[in-house]
Amino acid sequence: MTDDNDPQDAIDAQGERRREDLDDRIFDHSAGDDQEGVPFVGAGPGNPRLLTVAGKELLEAADLVVHAGSLVNSELLEAYCDHAELVNSVGKDLEELIPLMRDAYEDGENVVRLHSGDPAIYGAALEQMDALEHEGVPTYFVPGVTSAFAASATLRTQLTLNEVSNHVAFTRPQGKTLTAEEDHISEFVGMGDVTTCIYLGTHAVRDTMDRLLEDGHDPETPVAVIYHASWPDEDVIVGSIDDVADKVEDAGYRASALVVIGDAVTGAGYERSYLYGDWANRGSESPD
Repeated sequence: MTDDNDPQDAIDAQGERRREDLDDRIFDHSAGDDQEGVPFVGAGPGNPRLLTVAGKELLEAADLVVHAGSLVNSELLEAYCDHAELVNSVGKDLEELIPLMRDAYEDGENVVRLHSGDPAIYGAALEQMDALEHEGVPTYFVPGVTSAFAASATLRTQLTLNEVSNHVAFTRPQGKTLTAEEDHISEFVGMGDVTTCIYLGTHAVRDTMDRLLEDGHDPETPVAVIYHASWPDEDVIVGSIDDVADKVEDAGYRASALVVIGDAVTGAGYERSYLYGDWANRGSESPD
């Protein structure tokens, strides 16, 4: 691909290759391995201490870091990337980003693509990786802590709890990317034993809660909205389907918050697990 070619052609070509055969590197490397190429690193939810060891090492060795703008805490950039050239990816399309990273890599620089949270969750990483791979630049994922896990830690609860929540759904509300038919939030909530974690939906809290009420869901169902999970200005709003939208609007938040719906928000009503109960003690009693 030359600079004036459409990256979509590269994405389509890589997609066709995947349909035909799996990448051999799947069987050669595990997450956390040192690998050749441009790593797509998850910066974590915000707090620099939640960056993985692998991510820290790669950033400290980087010559060029292409980062996700204000979605990555500036304290993290200052702590680990102050020696490197920093490029904010916000406002840049693939036609600009791909040649930038390709040329730096081919010039022998250590290039890191830094995404917020975990790049595998609503990160739009694969399209960049496919375009680079089509150019002969190898790439790989370095996982990060996603905001749902930081929110769980802040709330001092688990996303899964015995007899309360057997499943977790990572989702987003309808909008430009997702049609109304593809929005399954009401279905997840209706299952009862699902903790529903809504990304990219702060602006749509009112609409989402109104639709849940219209669908007949219990208005007292717990909801937590965690703004900037793990950042210094983190804020936690706890309410219910019935009143949380008012609280979010009063706080003035329109972005950068994770919405969690379900009884796991409070952590109330769970049952003791089998792990540290009778199941763990099976066979420990001496026979008569």
